[in-house]
Amino acid sequence: MKNELKVLRASRQMTQQQLAQQVGVSRQTIHAMETGRYVPSTVLALKVAHVFGRGVDEVFFLEEGD
Repeated sequence: MKNELKVLRASRQMTQQQLAQQVGVSRQTIHAMETGRYVPSTVLALKVAHVFGRGVDEVFFLEEGD
């Protein structure tokens, strides 16, 4: 699964730590999501999308073969 987290964070000048605090996870979890090593739960994906005022499918998307 790919995502636009890094781009969205940069557009708001938001750190990984700031996003982590807003959605209730560790900074390491945000880093793992950004690098594709962690696929978030539905609840976490919804929380992240809400922070950016986007739909989940605008933040996270499947790669071919997923």
